[in-house]
Amino acid sequence: MIMEQKLFDTNVQWIKYQVLREVIRRAYEGGLENAYTIPRTLAPGPKADTRCCIHKERAVLMDRVHMAMGGNKENPNVIEVLYEACDECPAGGMIVTDVCRGCLMHSCKEVCPKGAITIVDHRCTIDKSKCIECGKCAQACPYSAIIAQKRPCIKSCKVKAISINEEDKAEIDNSKCISCGACVVSCPFGAISDKSLVLDIIKILKESENNTRYRVYAVIAPAIVSQCRFGRATQVVTAIKKLGFHQVVEAAIGADITLYNEAREFKEKAAESENPVMTTSCCPAFVRFVENNFPELKDAISTSVSPMVMAARLIKHSDPTAKVVFIGPCAAKKFEYTLEKTHGMIDSVMSFEELQAFVDARGIDTTQCEDSTLDNASYYGRIFAKSGGIAQGVAHVAQKMGFEGVKPVAMNGIDQCRQHLTLLRAKKATANFFEGMACDGGCVGGPLSITRSPKNVFDVDKYGNEAKEKEIDGSVQLYKMTLKDE
Repeated sequence: MIMEQKLFDTNVQWIKYQVLREVIRRAYEGGLENAYTIPRTLAPGPKADTRCCIHKERAVLMDRVHMAMGGNKENPNVIEVLYEACDECPAGGMIVTDVCRGCLMHSCKEVCPKGAITIVDHRCTIDKSKCIECGKCAQACPYSAIIAQKRPCIKSCKVKAISINEEDKAEIDNSKCISCGACVVSCPFGAISDKSLVLDIIKILKESENNTRYRVYAVIAPAIVSQCRFGRATQVVTAIKKLGFHQVVEAAIGADITLYNEAREFKEKAAESENPVMTTSCCPAFVRFVENNFPELKDAISTSVSPMVMAARLIKHSDPTAKVVFIGPCAAKKFEYTLEKTHGMIDSVMSFEELQAFVDARGIDTTQCEDSTLDNASYYGRIFAKSGGIAQGVAHVAQKMGFEGVKPVAMNGIDQCRQHLTLLRAKKATANFFEGMACDGGCVGGPLSITRSPKNVFDVDKYGNEAKEKEIDGSVQLYKMTLKDE
């Protein structure tokens, strides 16, 4: 067994992986009908490793088993709170620490706009019923004795979709949530998680009868190159085939076509308007962010489908009965594939975390796999995985089309997206092409990655430079052939 400190960034991921691996193993070998026994298998006791007692530890593991098997089917959100796991965080708000010196200046009291601060026994005291958590007291304190205490999930959620209920548990407002997965990464107890679709994928693979009834294709995100701690990316491709997939296709080939479509669409907008404006449509969390928070800018979103959907479209054009599974680091892809605008091109989605569990559950040693080449996409399609990649590609492709008017900006993370879109809404933006990525760093920082590191960007750049095709022409030609056939 691969040790967790070598495989994953955090122990939360390791526990999640163990549950997924056991669920997948039992789905193939039998025993899944007794899934309630998995917690006892993983936590035999008598002492608990992660919780106050073995009973609490097993209860949390049962919640994780439930998520590994698909979660709450009645909840449309792909992100859910594990209620048994959510009970350890202190209450939030402005907190006075022991560093408070009881000074004579009382700057904290003077700047409080609501009169929430009094001095009791020479010490600052905050009335929580009056406090609006503006933070002015913390800024004014010369000793930095006042801190803003927020739960990690609330702090990470840039769209304010998370609140705390009467039972002191986190709750997600589905009408605000964009399924970016930031809360999944930030919760130190792993009390918020994505639903797994591995059982659906196993069903697809089994019912293909070794690809004789229909063929099952895997579309892999270019960020895969930054996730291969054990073996090369080309060996991981072989491992995916050993799972039962007929063929592995780069999502980057879909990215090539998306570049072409977005550059062409922008050029058409420029012909109709002196001030054309467009945003990307590749990141489903960003698209939902715009729809929820900047509805007046919805018409600026590119009409092009995402690279994931475009790659699947090419596959199903050549093989109409095919089933396609996307493999990537993104939680939002797990809702995007169900949207009507994808026209059923994607049949299921698997995360990089789940891929690792899948490979290990099936006893496949990636390091012993032979190499499988990937020559589907261009340099520009492959660098979609990093922030700035789309902006760079669209500017290049537009120039090749004879159009010089693209002024791109890469919006890296939701905070930057909000900043630039606010300027756009106020007609103060200097850019006219807006690349939106919900995750910091782009897809390489996806919440369902095995590892998130600054090094991931260098891996993607290297992967892009290794592409045999430096231009998108080959992918576009293939795309145009499908249009003629239709």
